[in-house]
Amino acid sequence: MLVAHATWHGGALCLWAERTGPHEPAPGVHPFATRDFAGTSYEPLVRGAFRVELDMSLPSGSSPGRGDHPLPSAELGPEPVEGEPELRPWRVPALVLEPFPAMALLQAAEHAGDVVPGTDLRFLCVLADEAVRLARRGQVLPALLREDGDLVARWRPVVDDPARFRALARAMPAACRAAGGGRPAAEVLREALSGLVDTAVRGVVPHPLLPPRRGKAPDRLPLAERWVEALTGPSPEVAREPGDDPAELIGELDAWAAAARRPSGPLRVCFRLAEPGAEEFVPDELRPEEPAEPTEEDAPGDRDGVWRVEFALQGTDDPSLYVPAAMVWAGEATSVPGAEETLLAGLGRALRLFPDMAPALDGPVPSEVLLDTAGAFRFLRQAGPMLAAAGFGVLLPQWAGKARLGMRLTTRADDPEASSGSAASSGFDLKGMVDFKWDLAIGDAAIDEDELAELARLKTPLVRLRGQWVELDEEQLEAALDFLRQPRRGRMSAAEAIRAIVHAGDEALPLTGVDADGTFGDLLSGEADRRLVPIPAPEELDADLRPYQERGLAWLAFMDGLGLGALLADDMGLGKTISVLSLLVHERQGGAAPGPTLAILPMSLVGNWQREAARFAPKLRVHVHHGTGRYRGDGLAEAVANADLVLTTYGTAARDAEELARLGWERVVCDEAQALKNSGTRQARAVRSIPARTRIALTGTPVENHLTELWSIMEFANPGLLGPRGVFRQRFAVPIERDGDEGAALALKRATQPFILRRLKTDRSIITDLPEKQEIKVYCNLTTEQASLYRATVDDMLEQIAEADETKRRGLVLATMAKLKQVCNHPAQLLKDGSRLPGRSGKLERLEEICAEVLEQGEKALVFTQYAEFGSMLQPYLAARLERPVLWLHGGTSKQARDDLVQHFQNDPEPSIFLLSLKAAGTGLTLTAANHVVHVDRWWNPAVEDQATDRAFRIGQTRNVQVRKFICVGTMEERVDEMIERKKALADSIVGTGEDWLTELSVAELRDVLRLSPEAVSD
Repeated sequence: MLVAHATWHGGALCLWAERTGPHEPAPGVHPFATRDFAGTSYEPLVRGAFRVELDMSLPSGSSPGRGDHPLPSAELGPEPVEGEPELRPWRVPALVLEPFPAMALLQAAEHAGDVVPGTDLRFLCVLADEAVRLARRGQVLPALLREDGDLVARWRPVVDDPARFRALARAMPAACRAAGGGRPAAEVLREALSGLVDTAVRGVVPHPLLPPRRGKAPDRLPLAERWVEALTGPSPEVAREPGDDPAELIGELDAWAAAARRPSGPLRVCFRLAEPGAEEFVPDELRPEEPAEPTEEDAPGDRDGVWRVEFALQGTDDPSLYVPAAMVWAGEATSVPGAEETLLAGLGRALRLFPDMAPALDGPVPSEVLLDTAGAFRFLRQAGPMLAAAGFGVLLPQWAGKARLGMRLTTRADDPEASSGSAASSGFDLKGMVDFKWDLAIGDAAIDEDELAELARLKTPLVRLRGQWVELDEEQLEAALDFLRQPRRGRMSAAEAIRAIVHAGDEALPLTGVDADGTFGDLLSGEADRRLVPIPAPEELDADLRPYQERGLAWLAFMDGLGLGALLADDMGLGKTISVLSLLVHERQGGAAPGPTLAILPMSLVGNWQREAARFAPKLRVHVHHGTGRYRGDGLAEAVANADLVLTTYGTAARDAEELARLGWERVVCDEAQALKNSGTRQARAVRSIPARTRIALTGTPVENHLTELWSIMEFANPGLLGPRGVFRQRFAVPIERDGDEGAALALKRATQPFILRRLKTDRSIITDLPEKQEIKVYCNLTTEQASLYRATVDDMLEQIAEADETKRRGLVLATMAKLKQVCNHPAQLLKDGSRLPGRSGKLERLEEICAEVLEQGEKALVFTQYAEFGSMLQPYLAARLERPVLWLHGGTSKQARDDLVQHFQNDPEPSIFLLSLKAAGTGLTLTAANHVVHVDRWWNPAVEDQATDRAFRIGQTRNVQVRKFICVGTMEERVDEMIERKKALADSIVGTGEDWLTELSVAELRDVLRLSPEAVSD
């Protein structure tokens, strides 16, 4: 086990780690310290770091058999020592990180599961976040400093909240400043924050892309310009020249910094870049949403017209307050106090970051500076970002950063019907051929080879093309020229076209558009269900379809006609089963006789599919292949030949895969297809091995925990579409999950949206008559007995975990979390001693009260627990206390008993309580007779809890649904709930949140999460 530590020393981040196990260090060297991070997620971030040995003052003590030694950090747990610990010097091997690797490590350290960050490193992570926050808010200023005899350009923080600075200084762990004999916390904090702010700004303010002005070599530029160059480059060093006198510039910048520390006024100086021929400034609220369409069809050129950077005053709190400098000098800004003084002072300060404006300041009433195209590009890429970083207002043209060079794919299908827009071209499939053409484009306008050659000849990074200005750099031009050397016309299969779309483009030359006609265009749009003509309910379907279901039927028929697999990912309760039954009835209209469909289901859904088929599609011939008496061999073949729909379970399909694979299937349908999410399991491999003309996956949660689950489901629906699993992980899963890569997420959406239909209950354009769902957190107190058991369980785990290796550690954390959940439920569940239930659990007391209230109101409730043993304890207890039968469904309930329980609950007019095991009943059941849902203990995965809630909150529900989630106050249940809420954005987007992340917390974090607060225990 490695515990990473960091200190700020010598103007840099110094990293080292503690390790467990026996060691024989040299005298005076920290016996457990290491700088070896090989094989960990830190390794790429520390590669090439400078090796040093730090002198650090650390708490030390003596213990029998070990003598004097540094005390282990809190993450490794306490250690008894003789006498009082005292500070002693130790030599610690460490790594000195360069600024950018240091910032990258501080932003990633708390998310690495293989190295535990110490409190000192976590504090510096917080400080890195603070530096980024200051940079984003423009609370930074440039400075010229002397460091070890050299001149350096630095960005310094502007701390306008002294109380926050003092709080950070007080919070700094002593280990952060233990190197070199120890220094005051405020001194180290100021130095570290300055270094991190400088790195944060350099990460967002780009290095100048243009060479120095003609006639001046880099080392002949004035000192002020060399300083500006160094502010944006990777090295802050300012080259010294004979005759340099930096005192004046340093003094001016120090005065600027001193002024910035004073309370800011209501106005700031603002700079607006206006292109040649641009009109006067128009406030945002009066601008059109989209820029006007270009009307010029001119050849590319730099259009050496005159650019203007207009000066103005802008409100700091209200940016819509905009007063041009010309109005200030004309005396038309009398309502703005101190306008002239504010404008002059701001322009003087800005001169250091925007030297091109110097000629304008020679006049008495500076209102704008005129620039050529190269100067305008310098402003776009260099001066503008630096001015914005320093707190000035900057307004750019609407095209800035948007109109860029990219590539576009055009495909045309062979089939005339497909070209004319026929949505049911039966001959089209992924093997069908299409003509393709790749073009370079800016927006919707394609550019040809001659135009690109002219752009390359101009070597101007800001050019006017097809009536709009475009920013180009050397890397983009080089990528475009390489692109033109590749084959750009030809024929390929539709599958190859899709794969090309998935993998096309990069940062220099992105894929900006796809133009496909007819059926292929409908498919690639991802909106085929809205483009297609809805299919009304077939005559032989005894059901009325909602409008979105009619569109869904049209989409399923469209995909089926193309021979493509589909993923119907509608939200739980929107009727995925009826959609498939509608498709089966639809394709049999007019006497057609397609082959049978095999539906593979969780066992809990077999009865549901039987009942819905009998109710809505009574003419469909349904055969159930399940149980010890199921047909085999010729008997199975005969039964399948006489059936339209064959129902089986995942377990049976895995056991009978070879037999099922020998039969001819029109399609295979997998309901609750998240059962396939682990692609390497025997069950998933068996299901994928059953051949069929088409396949349909049904799931409301295509991604529960990781993106590879989506790959596994898509691999069932359309084998090979997303490539090998390893390539998918590298191309999509890792960049999206770890780095939040928006480009990869967009590429994945392009690849999958043609095959996925996703509708949500919360979308009012889909369904308008579903009632409301109200989620309530019910906070319960522990009894004294529960609190005592809770503390003992936590103490026992922390003692064991300090000595455990990584494998045992994960098991210990999960086992302890389970025990603590059981304690929060009831002591008898943890002790398993069959002892009495009354008066010993705050949750049980509150559950009784809620169930009694539900029954008194004449209503019904579902009560979910993840523990079958706890449910078995609750069922007789609640039945006795409430004097009403309490139904109980768990994993051991037979299929027939399960169906009987569901029917009884749905049809019995009397109020009742239905107790359910979360795993056994969290999916596949329709229990709309209930309008109350109670989660007694939490699964800590929002997707799993939502699935269970949707047993009641689904189509057919006519009343508002109240969902109560029990939380023991002051315990890990409350703190983990808070952490889940903070992660909700991730859980609700493309990646779900599982429970395993809890195992990656450090000992200190675990102690904080699991600790028992005083308010937890009831009086």
